[in-house]
Amino acid sequence: MPHRSLPEPRGRVRLARGASPWLLPTVVTAAVSLARSRRSPRWAAAAVPATALAAGMLWFFRDPEREIAPGRVISPADGVVQSITPWPDGRTRVAIFMSPLNVHVNRAPVAGTVTSVEHIPGGYVPAFNKESEFNERVVWHFDSELGDIEMIQIAGTVARRIVPYVPRGSKVEQGERIGLIRFGSRVDVYLPEGVEPAVSLRERTTAGVTRLDRD
Repeated sequence: MPHRSLPEPRGRVRLARGASPWLLPTVVTAAVSLARSRRSPRWAAAAVPATALAAGMLWFFRDPEREIAPGRVISPADGVVQSITPWPDGRTRVAIFMSPLNVHVNRAPVAGTVTSVEHIPGGYVPAFNKESEFNERVVWHFDSELGDIEMIQIAGTVARRIVPYVPRGSKVEQGERIGLIRFGSRVDVYLPEGVEPAVSLRERTTAGVTRLDRD
């Protein structure tokens, strides 16, 4: 069985790494507009949307602690199972669609060594579209007890930045935070040949909690 780190404390929420380029300007703008709103009707009018945007950014970039569930392969993403596709090489691809309302921090589906983190340039069509296969993406490979496990982070229409947290060669625990996709996007996991998926279409998944493989 893979080694597991101590359970993370539940109930705590922090902000995702890599959020500052988006978060700081909106929070500063909201703070300034609120401070000046008492003196100027124009600033008061600007304070409402600025504060709403800052609150939305804080919500989007939330990164809650999770108690990692048991399983050989667990979901790397919060979202909804968009497709379950048999692959020509015998693997099964489980595609998870992440809406802008989901937590966008991704976690390692297995414990092992990161053998590859490859950025591939591409387009930005909606992540639920079939053409998203050609979107901007980052391809991960993990050397695990199940062998090579492939995971792909795919950018969407708004999500134009994928932020890996760990480099190639890193050893990761199952459920460890490994990256962030800003705004709506998709994450694909390829289950090895002989491993059946435990999820179904349109099922909701929780990163680090939902088991993807069946015994």
